[in-house]
Amino acid sequence: MELRHYRFRRITMDPNKCMGKPCIRGLRIPVSSILNYLSSGMTIEEILQEWPELEREDIYEALGFAAFMLEEQMIPLEEVHTQ
Repeated sequence: MELRHYRFRRITMDPNKCMGKPCIRGLRIPVSSILNYLSSGMTIEEILQEWPELEREDIYEALGFAAFMLEEQMIPLEEVHTQ
């Protein structure tokens, strides 16, 4: 059963696809993959060329979804000790 995020209509979750990870429009392309491609230095144009089924708005929505999810939770940080 595919579910859509209430705020991000292009983000779907289905326990039968990608182990339930948030994906783009029911495709087997997890949001985390899009973020990893961008963080590795790929441009939006390169991602769109590599995966023609994606649309520019999918990438923007993946970024917005990631930002939204980080706002919703506390991430424990490790204390850094300097000498």
